[in-house]
Amino acid sequence: MRRMLAGLVAVLLAMLLLPAGTASASVGQPTVVSPDPANWTPDVLDGGGVSHSAVHAFAQRHGTMYAGGQFRRVASGSGTRTHERTNLMAFKIGTGALRSFAPKVNGAVVALEARGKWLYIAGSFTRVNGVARRGVAKIHAVTGRVDRKFNARLASGKVNDMELVGKRLYLGGSFSRSLVVVKPATGKLTRYLRLRITGSVAANAGATDVLRFAVNPARTRLVAVGNFASVAGEPRKRAFMLALGSRSARLDRWYYRPFRNACRGDKFPAYLRDVDFSPNGSYFVVVSTGAAAKAGGVGRDVCDAAARFQTKRDRPSRPVWINYTGGDTLLSVAATGSAVYVQGHQRWLDNPKGRNDAGPGAVRREGIGAIHSGTGKALAWNPGKTRGIGGKALYATSAGLWVGSDGARFAGEYRDNIAYCPL
Repeated sequence: MRRMLAGLVAVLLAMLLLPAGTASASVGQPTVVSPDPANWTPDVLDGGGVSHSAVHAFAQRHGTMYAGGQFRRVASGSGTRTHERTNLMAFKIGTGALRSFAPKVNGAVVALEARGKWLYIAGSFTRVNGVARRGVAKIHAVTGRVDRKFNARLASGKVNDMELVGKRLYLGGSFSRSLVVVKPATGKLTRYLRLRITGSVAANAGATDVLRFAVNPARTRLVAVGNFASVAGEPRKRAFMLALGSRSARLDRWYYRPFRNACRGDKFPAYLRDVDFSPNGSYFVVVSTGAAAKAGGVGRDVCDAAARFQTKRDRPSRPVWINYTGGDTLLSVAATGSAVYVQGHQRWLDNPKGRNDAGPGAVRREGIGAIHSGTGKALAWNPGKTRGIGGKALYATSAGLWVGSDGARFAGEYRDNIAYCPL
């Protein structure tokens, strides 16, 4: 029996130490994760000048998990000590013990990528450890030292999303050109992606930007969402797809024309918030804000909803399915094959007839939920969490699902801003 238990522990530990996938999940999982979170994760606290702390990104390197966001105070897994960490932290998987890694980042960190001995960080900062680096930086994964050879030289704006794909580092944001590819070694701009992204979906939508994007596992397609009206001279409101070639990227034929339509919420005209490909790349899922769909738009318009699209269906007339919250925002999505996890400040799923209430058939899913990838209906998985503004980080690995948010409770337990649900 002891040998069996020791073997089981070894297997579980090995699963925990397996590296994660890319920035967008695209990590296959055989089952839905447990609704009962691990007890050892660290807590991210308010304080130090931050009144509403949040975790926006994760990246795994061996047995270490990195978390980025907006915070100044964190507590180790034991909860006995409080430490200062400036928008970026690292801790040991399995215990929550904080690493000594403590770089100073003067703005929010919203995307992370780990490779070898380096950690790439992206967000709204302008300095890292006192070194001028707007929007993106490359730092040593153990010491936090800035790699001064890497400098993307962004003149303005911020980086909203980032993905390291082979020898290319993709950056999306509100800077000039909105979506670019730079060299991972130097940050120098490449000629691989030279498509003009222009315009705005509404007068009150703000500057042109790419908010989130995802690259399929085969590295042949990229889907982006954000505030724009035209890509490479073609109309593309709110979403577009690129075909990724060996030497350059081009605009793909895929487009969902109803993305031209507005939702009821005039304050959020650029309503698409996140996108993720399935593990086999055959489909992707987008999530949104925007309030409920306008009259006649249910089943067509993706407003306060999650929607699945087939990658190779160029001009769909409808998504494969849409799951509506009934008027609450969804901010992040992770598609793992066994489930499509969604997170925001929603109260319900399966709620197409709800208008800020529970319509016929609605199921309670506070703050987080899971959707069947085939039917588009909510799964029974229902831990519930603090709704807050809504979590922006769902990070799937081969061992489980990491949840980063701005909420203090998960499944009725105190799990401040970080929760981990194992398989």
